[in-house]
Amino acid sequence: MTARPRTTRPPSRYEVSPNARALVARCEPRIDDLARRISRDRGEQVPEGAQSPGGFEDAEIAATARYGLRLFARGTHDPAGRADDYRPFRERAAQRAEEGVPLRRLLRSHALGVRVLWQALHDSARPGEEAALTELAGLLLRAQEGIMGAVAETYLDERAALDAERYERRRSVLRGLLDGTRAADDEAVRALGVEHGGLVLCLRVESPASVAGRALTERRRRRRLRTALEGGLGGEVLTVLTDDGGHAVVPGREGQGMPEVPEGLTELLRRDCGAEVRLAAVPAATAADFAEAAGTAAEVIRVARACGRPPGLHRLDDVLLEFHLSRDTESSAPIAALLDPIADRPELLATLGTYLESQRDRRGTARQLGLHPNTVDNRLARITELTGLDLSAPRGTALALAALLLRGTRTVNGRPAASGSADA
Repeated sequence: MTARPRTTRPPSRYEVSPNARALVARCEPRIDDLARRISRDRGEQVPEGAQSPGGFEDAEIAATARYGLRLFARGTHDPAGRADDYRPFRERAAQRAEEGVPLRRLLRSHALGVRVLWQALHDSARPGEEAALTELAGLLLRAQEGIMGAVAETYLDERAALDAERYERRRSVLRGLLDGTRAADDEAVRALGVEHGGLVLCLRVESPASVAGRALTERRRRRRLRTALEGGLGGEVLTVLTDDGGHAVVPGREGQGMPEVPEGLTELLRRDCGAEVRLAAVPAATAADFAEAAGTAAEVIRVARACGRPPGLHRLDDVLLEFHLSRDTESSAPIAALLDPIADRPELLATLGTYLESQRDRRGTARQLGLHPNTVDNRLARITELTGLDLSAPRGTALALAALLLRGTRTVNGRPAASGSADA
């Protein structure tokens, strides 16, 4: 991940009065003592068990505090400042982000340093130096603004980079499980938390992104899909998403049974990503079963689409016969070839597909295609004449349906639509 340009820089300095510089000068000999106090007070704020062993972090905090105190003192003599004044603060923020230290703890440490320094200035001020003390208060607040901004910006950049790396590693492992190229017993797989299997989901987004702003639209769609899945399924969801859908896994939990798809999930996905979504879910008892489950889920969606079912949740039980008829066996090629005589007649394929989808309702077929019922009758008769399939008989209907499924396409109003394929 490429770090964004730094936007937080040392604030512009201004001339400091001689009285203010004199007050700071009286505090300078106490810098080491103040740094130790900051480290000690900060240690008292850290919850038990969160301290680093051996006092290494305390020594580092004291060194950073010492640098900050001297930087403030130097600023009263060097109003222009230097470009790398905040570099030590940035380096420590990046290190703490990598260690997983909460940002609030880091910011509290810096706020504590400001308070200790202010108290030292206040205690060292003499009668008649009220104006100098007020001047230094303003300078201290300006310095705190710059340091806090640099620390927060660096910390958040580093955390974003680390999170992106972690997500990509997990995504790579999950992709390997779903396409069968990774063994299910290595350490990386165990780190995913899928030792009890899970529910494997296949998603297909029906509406393509517009050409204008397509890259941004697709990134936003993937992000919204992931967010909607996590919200709708109520927990952690592992995803491998593409521009047209992808796969997701809801990890199983010991003693809790297999996760289920809640009602309304597809509607939530449709609303959040702005497109119609097809979803199929297949349980997998172990991580080793993910590849087979992913393939089955993708095939359920393909068959449901070929059968003319509208977008939404598709279950294997909903398309059990069609799924069976679409299996590739030694008889598949001859059955698919039954429709070769009308392969170059898209209007006949469209009529046949819609007729079968409509449960052989010729008037319903006519309404969907915008035709007169007599035109539908004429086309069905022509299909029978060219293919030899008797669409009035159960056997002829079953063969026609199997042939459509095995050809892997569905025709709608004369336009062939390729079936979806698993692409994790």
